[in-house]
Amino acid sequence: MLEVDNLRSAYGRIEVLKGVSLEVRTGEVVALVGANGAGKTTLLRALSGVQPITGGDIRFKGKSIGRMASHQRVELGITQSPEGRQVFGPLTVEDNLRLGAFRRRDKEIDQDRDRVFAMFPILAEKRHLLAGGLSGGQQQMLAIGRALMGRPKLLLLDEPSLGLSPLLVDQILDAIVSLRKDGITVLLVEQNASAALAIADRGYVLETGKVAYSGAGSALLADPQVKAAYLGLD
Repeated sequence: MLEVDNLRSAYGRIEVLKGVSLEVRTGEVVALVGANGAGKTTLLRALSGVQPITGGDIRFKGKSIGRMASHQRVELGITQSPEGRQVFGPLTVEDNLRLGAFRRRDKEIDQDRDRVFAMFPILAEKRHLLAGGLSGGQQQMLAIGRALMGRPKLLLLDEPSLGLSPLLVDQILDAIVSLRKDGITVLLVEQNASAALAIADRGYVLETGKVAYSGAGSALLADPQVKAAYLGLD
């Protein structure tokens, strides 16, 4: 579904992505892990079109999208739940969800909203409340739900467990597994590398803007070098 070929991106003169190549196959959950500053968020921003690329290419379902505007990528089926949630605080929960469907003109938006409410029942309870008053975990659920309202073929999730309690982390990870069962392909950036690799079909370890390791999630979890360098395990 997604092919990233020798991708490069920079902030001014500072090159952050230094030739990243990876692929995501239809129906997979793929985890992207690595230390802070490795380029994980920059890569997701480049995939969704909000961060310019300086070299290489991105192909989605065989089509080059590296120079395509972000709203066009949404129309193709790529949506993102960003780091830090970035919900629209002065708007209600329901309005936030409807904004996730802003490029759609079909008649199934309410149906998809109800699917989000079924996945995250607390959002249904608080649908008329302002998003800024939600807890961190509820805002994360809302950010994921908003991305789902775009009917993604590929869902980009950036640090969905950041700052959440262990119980909420488990809920979010369970939701990601259920999305895979529903046929949604997921590229997951996650600071909790062990948890991410445990649910991922495959994973990539990013190090200073390059892919250092790749393989099945279970294989990376068991790799002594990966465990020592990135998972905090001996």
